[in-house]
Parts: sequence; C-alpha cells; structure tokens
Amino acid sequence: MALHKNNWVRGILILVIVLTAAFLSGWSQMGGAATDDRLAELGLSPNWVDGQFRNINKRAEIDLNAAMQSWLGEEPPHSAPETTIPIVRRTAEDYAVPPKSGLRVTWLGHSSTLIEIDGYRILVDPVWGERASPFGWMGPKRFHDAPIALEDLPALDAIVISHDHYDHLDYDTIQHFVQQRVPFIVPLGVGTHLRYWGISDDRITELDWWDTHQLGGLTFTATPARHQSGRTLELSDTWQTLWAGWSIKSDAHSVYYSGDTSMFPGMADIGRRLGPFDVTLIDSGAYNQLWADNHLGPEQAVQAHELVGGKLMIPVHWGTFYLAPHAWTEPVERVIAAAQLKGVKIATPRPGESIEPGSGNLVNRWWPAVPWRTADEFPIVSSGLEGMDGVPVEHPRAQVD
Repeated sequence: MALHKNNWVRGILILVIVLTAAFLSGWSQMGGAATDDRLAELGLSPNWVDGQFRNINKRAEIDLNAAMQSWLGEEPPHSAPETTIPIVRRTAEDYAVPPKSGLRVTWLGHSSTLIEIDGYRILVDPVWGERASPFGWMGPKRFHDAPIALEDLPALDAIVISHDHYDHLDYDTIQHFVQQRVPFIVPLGVGTHLRYWGISDDRITELDWWDTHQLGGLTFTATPARHQSGRTLELSDTWQTLWAGWSIKSDAHSVYYSGDTSMFPGMADIGRRLGPFDVTLIDSGAYNQLWADNHLGPEQAVQAHELVGGKLMIPVHWGTFYLAPHAWTEPVERVIAAAQLKGVKIATPRPGESIEPGSGNLVNRWWPAVPWRTADEFPIVSSGLEGMDGVPVEHPRAQVD
C-alpha cells in the first residue's frame, strides 16, 4: 500500500512539474505589465475608461460558451490546405531596386506585410513564429513557411504593430530585432511588451487614436479600430493595451491598414480625415457571427475599403492560420464576390508576392477550388452597422464594453 501511495504521489509531482514547465515555456511570450507610472500615463487617454481601453462603439456581448464550442469544436471541411501553398520565396536582393511607381506591397501571409513607399520600407505586424500562441507545442499552426527569412529582410525604416494578439505580435520575431536599431510604431501600451522583451525605449513610439508620428517623409496616423487586446492566459491584461489601424502617407502615396477590427461608423471618419488611399490592407478572415463585432468578415471588409476611400484592396488576415470555423479559402472567395458586386478593385497575391497598384491582372486564383459558404449561407452582420446609411440592423444581444 505504501509503495502504491508513493507511486501515486510521484506521479502527481511529475505531472505538476510537466505542467509548470509547459506554462513557463510561454511566460516570456505573454509580455510585460505596465508600471503604476505607465498606467497613470495611459489613463490620460480619452479612450481609457475605468482602468482599461474601450471601443468608441460598444460591441455586442459575445456568448463565450458558444464561441468556445465553435472555435474548439470539430473543424469544418477544408479548414487547412491539403497541398503545399505556392509561396513566392524572397531574399533581400528582391528589394534592392525600389519600385518604379514608388509604391509596392508584399504580402507575407496573414497580416504580415512589407510596404515600400517612396524610398521607405515599413514592416507591418511581423509574425514569423510557427504558431500564433505563447506555446511552441500548441495553438494555431502556420499553413506555410514565411516567404523570406528574417535575416534576409532588407533594411527597414520602421516596424508597425496593430495590437498585441499573438497572430500580430510575436515574441520570437521581435527577438530578431532586439540588437537592431529599427524603430517601432505601436498603439498605446504595446510598448510595455517590447520593453520587456529588450527593445530600448528610444526605439518605441506609442500613439493614441488619431495621433500622428513623422518619420522622414512619412506620416503615420493611428486610426480607431473596434476590437480588443490581451495576451495572458488568465486574461488579466485584457483591454490594457490599445488596438489600432494605421494610415501611412508620403507626399505621393498612401496606404491604410485596418488592423483587426469589426465594422463601426468611424470607418467613414477615417476616409474623410485621411483618405483616399492608394492601397488598403483589410482584415478579411477569422470571422463568425458569434464574434461579428470582433472581425469584419469578407463583405464588410469590402465595405470598409469603400468607406475609407480605398482604390486597391488587398485582403489580409487569412490563409496562414486556422482562427475560425470556415474553409481556409472562404475569406478570399467571398471578398472577390463582394468586390465584383460593388466594382471594387482588389489584388490577391500569393504569400511573398509583391503588388504595385498600377500593374496588370491583380486577381490571381492561386488557391485550390474547394467548397465555401456564400454570404447568404453564412452572413456576418456587425452591430456596428446600426444606423449606418440610415438602415438599422437588428442585433438581439446586449451592448457591453
């Protein structure tokens, strides 16, 4: 009996050690916490209310139980590629000659994008990690390799981050830049993570919505978005850092990146104040009606492009990670369908492919033809549409946050 009890105790201790080690393996990746002094500074923001950041327009309450069942349940057919994605391999030499037009955008997968704009190179939401997770052994895994190795990237003028979720802010990727001098331009509070990971304070610029930052001949403006933030498993840091989209403008060209967002009337304000834009990079995937106030979905992505005054739309936030129960090709198929209905010009580059707005055929169906649900079969309707264009939208859930 004593031997049996000792084995049981030993087994429990081993389990505790394994679980502790597994948790600690992701501890650094969860990022830092703001000091009391920094929290006081964040509290000066008009978007900081009762100890946390808030959306301008309240989001509908999410049924967390239903959302978790949907996300963790059985994956739908074709939720991941069944064959190798045909990425375009890149090296620094590919960027040695600047674009003739002055503007070139290379989609690197998901929301990671390299923007070359009138002599400047801007890297947006760089994620080279194998998983969008604090753990290397669990969480959404990449569908494809990064099109270019981190060490092969050309010299950068800035790195822009939209918010601190794992599929947009990656610890291992940031570590590559610790010993470099490239500056980071981020929403309020996100600098806390960067400092914790070793990025020096003089390299970090944090902006509130509508704040601007001048970098040589470029003007960066943090634009409002309707989403949320947080990295810790116990959710203690939810809403403690701001989320944003970005306007990047030179004298000759302009790019808008939505970041993660759902629809809200402020999209039109962005267009009025900062548009038009030569290129827009719009959040188009990871959607579900259960969280329609978290992500745009394809049809509202096209609408957002129109509202901000976009000329050419490149759908992003799709094709790299499984983050919602839909076929992996469904976002781009529905973006194409919605764009055709509205006469919107879009580009669908392969991961690693570069786009210049004035080039030839920009819609390249490089993905396989697999079944997907149409907007009629699986509509995504945000409460943020309420009152827009004078058409009220029924939304039965209570308004919170």
